[in-house]
Amino acid sequence: MFKMLTTQLTGLYQRVLQTEEDNIEDAARLLAQAAIGEGNVYFACYGELQAVEDNAFLSAAPFTKLARYTDDVELTDADRVCIFTPTADHPEAIALAEYCNDNFIPFAVVASEKASDDNVLSDFAYVYISLKVRGGLLPHPTDLSKRVVMPHLLAALFVYEAMKLSYDEMVDGDDDFGEDNTPKDDAPASPFA
Repeated sequence: MFKMLTTQLTGLYQRVLQTEEDNIEDAARLLAQAAIGEGNVYFACYGELQAVEDNAFLSAAPFTKLARYTDDVELTDADRVCIFTPTADHPEAIALAEYCNDNFIPFAVVASEKASDDNVLSDFAYVYISLKVRGGLLPHPTDLSKRVVMPHLLAALFVYEAMKLSYDEMVDGDDDFGEDNTPKDDAPASPFA
């Protein structure tokens, strides 16, 4: 069962990367605009994807220049928002997307469904990333008519980490290197050296 889970997760990550790589890069670029400029970066996370925001704040490598999103935050057009929602029909996610759209606040959306004419979030978003989650990954151990392991969070964390890699490169640049592209004296040593 564990090998099947590993195989299914690997396949999911590969599908996301094959079809969403450009969108992940575009989302990172969109968020970097606020970090480099005068705005704030916000993650509006719904359902179990709230863990993405928790990870962004509490991990060993927190997301640079991220501000905590609440319903009380007054967003400006200098801010950038990334909405993480397990489903594209989440009412709070749609309400925030409509608000951002009406107020010309650029935002990205990460959700399970693919972009389509019926997907309101994909219509509003500047950048839309599909998690490619269509259901459970594995058959239920005792009831083969059901599927288990809904990987919304695992897929969202994968997208988050991929986005963060690009974002960090844009925001932080090569601050650890001098003009001659050699490490500065105060640059942290590589853990692989």
